[in-house]
Amino acid sequence: MEERSIQIAAIIVAVFSSGIAIFQVLLFLGLPLAEYSWGGKYQGVLPKKMRIMGLPSALLLLFFGFIFLVHTKVLSVEFNLPTNLFVILITIFMGLNTLGNLASKSKKERIVMTPLAGITFLSCLLVLILN
Repeated sequence: MEERSIQIAAIIVAVFSSGIAIFQVLLFLGLPLAEYSWGGKYQGVLPKKMRIMGLPSALLLLFFGFIFLVHTKVLSVEFNLPTNLFVILITIFMGLNTLGNLASKSKKERIVMTPLAGITFLSCLLVLILN
């Protein structure tokens, strides 16, 4: 039962990370969602320099989900990845990200992004602790 719970937590990390990655792609494409990111510093469409940051962010978030799925054996790969270290680093990153969203000056970012990052962080923490 515990292994299944760990895998469910990893799937939550992957799904939420993918959702946030999609949001980053939408920012990159120029959708007027800037208030939900970067501490609410921008309104409407992000400036081009900031939009470009969306692609590496999206790829990194997809990588986060992939690592958790491999780490918990939801996915199996034929090569060896140091997933233990990645899980620790990603968990720390998501914890800091959650705090950053919580401290945002943007009410929209606090209301929408904090819960997404927070659930992702708690799921990461569950995998880290129980695995």
